[in-house]
Amino acid sequence: MSFISNLFSPSDNPESLGAKFRNQRQKDFEDLFFQNFSKNDPIRVLDVGGASYFWNTSSLPTLPNIEIVLLNLSEEKTNHPKIKSVVGDATNMTEFEENSFDLVFSNSVIEHLYTWENQQKMANEIIRVGKKHFIQTPNRIFPVEAHYALPFAQYMPHSLLYFFLTKTKLSRLQKWDPKDAQQYLDEIRLLDQKEMQQLFPNSTLYLEKFMGMIKSISAHNLS
Repeated sequence: MSFISNLFSPSDNPESLGAKFRNQRQKDFEDLFFQNFSKNDPIRVLDVGGASYFWNTSSLPTLPNIEIVLLNLSEEKTNHPKIKSVVGDATNMTEFEENSFDLVFSNSVIEHLYTWENQQKMANEIIRVGKKHFIQTPNRIFPVEAHYALPFAQYMPHSLLYFFLTKTKLSRLQKWDPKDAQQYLDEIRLLDQKEMQQLFPNSTLYLEKFMGMIKSISAHNLS
């Protein structure tokens, strides 16, 4: 894959621009994490919508008494002894009791829930089951839409954006599968600062910036 293709590929590609931003965000998150937890503490982490590969570059799985639980709509493959996968619904986590996790983490998931009502439900469940949380989402008003790597895609009519995704290679230098494109158009509802503060009213907002503009927003209650 060429340098340009790597740069604009999704963030699961470690050479992508998205992965570079994510790695810096992960470093900042871990700095906050270790201000709140000792390395030898027994720690339960719930990663809502998480993937095992995300933790490959993290120091957290190396901690002696940590357990990381990935919650997804379908089982996520993991071979790490301290990372396990469960099937569940981010908007209705009734299988978990109140404060059953020391930390709830989520990276670029809450914008994939179709509606504001579902986003409220997820936020309420995160606050209920976790003592601490760190919840990240792309900023709606950042000029380049994070999922498509297209300028101002979030303001386009869905029919026009669907055309660009499926008929051209403007998004990440590739044509999207029509089914995948429609799925993203249906489920993505981006959030801004005001809405994230509404969802997590007692949280601090960590603002990740690029060229002076807010690229992503993370709500957390880590001290």
